[in-house]
Amino acid sequence: MMRRRPRTCVGCREESPKREMLRIARNAAGEVSVDPSGRLPGRGAYVCLKEECILSARKRDALSKALRVKVDAGIYDALLKMASEAENGDKGQ
Repeated sequence: MMRRRPRTCVGCREESPKREMLRIARNAAGEVSVDPSGRLPGRGAYVCLKEECILSARKRDALSKALRVKVDAGIYDALLKMASEAENGDKGQ
C-alpha cells in the first residue's frame, strides 16, 4: 500500500493533500505548464488555489526555484485566473 504524502505549497509553505492543490509541471524539455490532472510526467511543484499563495510564490519566484527553470509570468497569471474562478465558483453556490 502506497503512503499518501502531503504536498507543500510553494507560496505559503503549508502542507495539504494533493487533491486540494494545483500542480505545475516541468517536462524534460524544460517547458512549464499548469497540470490540473496532476499526472503530467516531469518535475512538479504545488501551490494552493488561493490568490495570496500564488502572489507570495510570484513575489519570491518560488516556482522557478522549485522547478529549477525560469518560470514565465504567464504561468502565475494563469494560476491567478484559476484561483479567482475557483473562489467565485464557490460563492455562487
